[in-house]
Amino acid sequence: MVNIFKKNEAPANYWGLIVAIVALISFSVGSWTATSNCPKLPPADVDLSLFWQAWHELEDNFVDKNQIDHQKMVYGAISGMVASLEDPYTAFFNPVDAKKFLEDTSGSFEGVGMEIGVKQNQLRVIAPLENSPAQKADIRAGDFIAQIDGKSTAGITSDEAVNLIRGPKGTQVVLTMFREDWKETRDIEITRDVINVPSLKWEIKDGDIAYIQLYQFTEKASVDFRAAAVDIINSPAKAIVLDLRNNPGGYLSVAQDIAGWFLKKGQIVTRESFGEKRPEEEHKSAGPSLLEKYPITIIINGGSASASEILAGALRDNRQVPLVGEQSFGKGSVQQLVPLANESSLKITIARWLTPNGDQISEKGLMPDIEVEISAEDEEKEIDSQLDKAIEIVKTLR
Repeated sequence: MVNIFKKNEAPANYWGLIVAIVALISFSVGSWTATSNCPKLPPADVDLSLFWQAWHELEDNFVDKNQIDHQKMVYGAISGMVASLEDPYTAFFNPVDAKKFLEDTSGSFEGVGMEIGVKQNQLRVIAPLENSPAQKADIRAGDFIAQIDGKSTAGITSDEAVNLIRGPKGTQVVLTMFREDWKETRDIEITRDVINVPSLKWEIKDGDIAYIQLYQFTEKASVDFRAAAVDIINSPAKAIVLDLRNNPGGYLSVAQDIAGWFLKKGQIVTRESFGEKRPEEEHKSAGPSLLEKYPITIIINGGSASASEILAGALRDNRQVPLVGEQSFGKGSVQQLVPLANESSLKITIARWLTPNGDQISEKGLMPDIEVEISAEDEEKEIDSQLDKAIEIVKTLR
């Protein structure tokens, strides 16, 4: 889930209902009336007669009457309205797509297992998920996706691409990929499977360094991290290396919970900027701060996005934790999922994330304090130079 969400206690994991629905329209024999439930009408200077003129012309003159599906026309109209905003993270989901989207947050779904996003108008891989078909096919963070089953990705949104790539276990999808050190694109066929997304794993390195790989900020990550933290406290660990590479994000609440283990209560985790709509909000640590005494380094790369960037930025700004690796992805916007009629929904970008010091994450990402790239030679020899450097640095912080 390239997007990070603000989660409340609403049923079915819906994240708030703060939206003005433009119009609630009922259709009958090609005519419409605004219902009494409509809370807000379009602005007075908006003339909807063009829309209805086009609607009636299609109904009256389209050659194949059997192809006219009024509900699909409504969905298409809403999708076009959303697309006009030119924000790759704001999207309309019809009922089928809305159900698929919610499955992503449960930690289990069917597909190829990678997070994707649009950056500089190009569809890119944010990160392949751990032990996924995408990872096994050597898909890497930063790869460009030029085509999906022969269909160009030019102008596509990330959610449209997800719908094309996902599918039932056992089926295939062909991705035309490009990597910066390739001379030309390559077609990669991947067989879809059930993707069970792990939260994290950890181990002791060099006798007394807790190495935590945090894969995603899913619903269960808070519970899993709590268990890991208790184990680390009861272990010989004297320092921590937190690996956020290829972690595409997830829930803000989970990032906030995990940050609370490393920060004092009341320290700012992230700032939420709503532009001119309303004042900025601060999201703060609630503790328990039990890992705050441990020296720590964090590893990031181009696959670190969203909640990963929030957590890394929080620890950097509050504790001067050094970041090791490569520039992060730069996905710092806030989406809110809004339920609509007929079990459809809107995912709307409502704000931007800032680090505690006020640095914007969106598009810019986080720059590492110690830049380390993994060379082709390192990959061939299976040397993790970024992890080695992070361990080297954390030993000096004790």
